[in-house]
Amino acid sequence: MPVSPPPSEDEAAASGSEGSGGGGESDGEGSSREETIYDTIRATAERTPGAAGEDAGLNTMVVRVGVPELHQTKCLRFNPDALVREAKQRILQTLTQSLSDALNYGLFQPACNGRAGKFFDEERPLHDYPQPPNTGVPYLEFRYKKRVYKQLNLDDKQLSKLHSKANLKRCMDYVAHCAVEKLAKLLDKGLDPNFHDPDTGESPLTAAVGLDGATELIKALKNGGAHLDFRSRDGLTALHKATRARNLEALSTLLDLGASPDYGDARGLTPLYYTVLAGGDARCCETLLHDHATVGSSDESGWNELHQACRHGLVQHLEHLLFYGADMSAQNASGNTALHICALYNQESCARVLLYRGASKEIKNFNSQTAFQVAIVAGNFDLAELVRSHKDTDVGRTGSEVATCIGDHDHGMSVLHQAHSGGGQQPQRGVLAEPPVAASSSGAFGCASAARLERSLPFL
Repeated sequence: MPVSPPPSEDEAAASGSEGSGGGGESDGEGSSREETIYDTIRATAERTPGAAGEDAGLNTMVVRVGVPELHQTKCLRFNPDALVREAKQRILQTLTQSLSDALNYGLFQPACNGRAGKFFDEERPLHDYPQPPNTGVPYLEFRYKKRVYKQLNLDDKQLSKLHSKANLKRCMDYVAHCAVEKLAKLLDKGLDPNFHDPDTGESPLTAAVGLDGATELIKALKNGGAHLDFRSRDGLTALHKATRARNLEALSTLLDLGASPDYGDARGLTPLYYTVLAGGDARCCETLLHDHATVGSSDESGWNELHQACRHGLVQHLEHLLFYGADMSAQNASGNTALHICALYNQESCARVLLYRGASKEIKNFNSQTAFQVAIVAGNFDLAELVRSHKDTDVGRTGSEVATCIGDHDHGMSVLHQAHSGGGQQPQRGVLAEPPVAASSSGAFGCASAARLERSLPFL
């Protein structure tokens, strides 16, 4: 199958901020989404070879994995230190048939020795779930995530009648109107809250986190068997939805109930990544980081949280990320660091933060351009002067202290403008690493295309 060319940086940044529509999907769209999910799984596995434990060392475990829907059983070797998510990706790679809604499949430990069965949390290592002793090769099931019933005398026919379309619609109505008591009674009868609304594609839990004051509603759903990592039809967990809705109360409630801050969406992006997209809430960002969210999630074009924060001028988010150890020298697919992104999109406040926190201004992208050169090419001369005037001794100083050390700003700007207008030695021409962006009120370099920019500006 031919591979399409990688998207441009702007397209990649924009695609991260676009939420999938909540409505129903055609068979063609559903098939396309399944292919995308499997492609993401394969790509992730390629980036982390042997992560699930193919090493033939002593630190391995052999497990029989049954897939009831496909009537298949496989014997696989895993690393006990690998995450359940990594084991899940490896299982999906070995299947000869595709599974519908593969993201909502998980490893399930059947009931044994009087203990109820349970699904493994995707962000925990396999060794957190010891297998029953003296049972030979351990057996796990790879199955769709549903409510785990602990009652022994369940009536299958009664449960089937309970899950009628009318009752499922009633459940979604109770969620929409925050009818906690009515919802709890329906769940007490045995209704499984892990399903997708046919109209919106939301699950009851992902719908609940978009409401204000939904703490008790979320608790009722969790107590009624809702899986915290169950994804809506667009591949987002309740944590992603709460972050995107800027609902700090719902986000905190989910974390308190045991949700992992590192759940990935269909593209492998975490809730933390969603906080730094346009419109993200800095409080949600800080809450996730305080709950030990992993920093460094990146999209297909290599844009991580720092790149996105600088793209959108989110200074508070940037400060939080740096405090919790984000790598300022990380480069995206074009070789651009966060400082390059500031230079391209004219985000002076973010550039100041990076420079005063020790970001290197000497790193070059894959077109051999420093952040200073990118700023000149983009026409952002104030920011270029800021980068040029920065010294290593300025690291850690306050803005007022640095201002006294910059010197004659007007003189520096006149030199830059003279170089741009043709005075003095002409710089060498090159290729702009990032695509141009639309004009903004902050004075970015307008809506000129890359071709127009190349003809009109001397490239460094």
